[in-house]
Amino acid sequence: MSKILIRGAKVLGGETQDVLIDGETIAEVGQDLSAEGATVVEAAGQILLPGLVDLHTHLREPGREDSETVLTGTRAAASGGYTAVFAMANTFPVADTAGVVEQVWRLGKESGYCDVQPIGAVTVGLEGKKLSELGAMHESAARVTVFSDDGKCVDDAVIMRRALEYVKAFGGVVAQHAQEPRLTEGAQMNEGIVSAELGLGGWPAVAEESIIARDVLLAEHVGSRVHICHLSTAGSVEIVRWAKSRGIDVTAEVTPHHLLLTDELVRSYNPVYKVNPPLRTERDVMALREALADGTIDIVATDHAPHPHEDKDCEWAAAAMGMVGLETALSVVQETMVETGLLDWAGVAERMSAAPARIGGLSGHGRPVSAGEPANLTLVDTSYRGPVDPAHFASRSRNTPYEGRELPGRVTHTFLRGRATVVDGKLA
Repeated sequence: MSKILIRGAKVLGGETQDVLIDGETIAEVGQDLSAEGATVVEAAGQILLPGLVDLHTHLREPGREDSETVLTGTRAAASGGYTAVFAMANTFPVADTAGVVEQVWRLGKESGYCDVQPIGAVTVGLEGKKLSELGAMHESAARVTVFSDDGKCVDDAVIMRRALEYVKAFGGVVAQHAQEPRLTEGAQMNEGIVSAELGLGGWPAVAEESIIARDVLLAEHVGSRVHICHLSTAGSVEIVRWAKSRGIDVTAEVTPHHLLLTDELVRSYNPVYKVNPPLRTERDVMALREALADGTIDIVATDHAPHPHEDKDCEWAAAAMGMVGLETALSVVQETMVETGLLDWAGVAERMSAAPARIGGLSGHGRPVSAGEPANLTLVDTSYRGPVDPAHFASRSRNTPYEGRELPGRVTHTFLRGRATVVDGKLA
């Protein structure tokens, strides 16, 4: 592979440096570097980050290729600055066997735009009744370490306890979609003033918080690891903060849309704002930002949930839940966390690269930008600001809540083990 010289970038937002890539690794980081025959990337003023890692992506393949495929999803990921994504298990068939997770893993290898690490289902068919082949999925070629029934909650406490006990044996983690199903029957949006005024079924915060409280106590009892998916309420933040203060091995994620958008947007009845968990209040949004800043929430995860046009262009009650997020996540974090002074770029690198790689046990990603490390890198033009145009998305789906909204930042280059997957803002 040829050499690449990234010239004049601010590494993690700090001092201006040159970075020389030789093959799959970073050869040198320093001032005024030169390399004969190297391809030069002029990056003056841009921020250089380790390649982003998403612990929560829906790639839909196998079974819903009308929404997304591993190829289109990884192209979207590369466009957003990601070099690795964890693919959720709610496919058709469900990724609850070694065969299905290996299929997804191999499709990721073939796509070449980013690494794909499958997540295995906790229960057979996501039905919450019987544990999946957790050990077999871990021993498979895909080496699964993260297990989740995302889209559904593992609401049976005994099943959840057994899952936590099982994955403890090989250092795995159960990622819980915290939603007490009996409290959300018929729910359409956050339960509060707006739902009451609109006459839409309310989704109470306690439906999330009660499951998180139960599961951190189960994790403490078992001595295992639990990860909370798409945490969305101020109350959930306090429970996780309390659990961490007790030394419980819990981690948590927040989505970009829960850092920016509120339930007031549902007044438009536009199903693009329908998501699970629902958009919450301004108070919740501010609590989530503070928790991400202080480390109570460990990571940002996109919950990239593509849907075909017909599943969103319909009346609110019939619409599917979910938003695409891979191509806008970094911009939303820049607006909500960096430009507000809550995080610096080193903090962004920790929460969008190092920590998700660490939680998911993904070596080779989330590494420091230094000599000898894998050349998984992202260059960001933070001075850019412009409207979001889903027509230009690499994703197969267009269900973004940001269409027409001005957001800051643009990924100009993404490198996967020294190979450019995005050049000058376009897929290589």
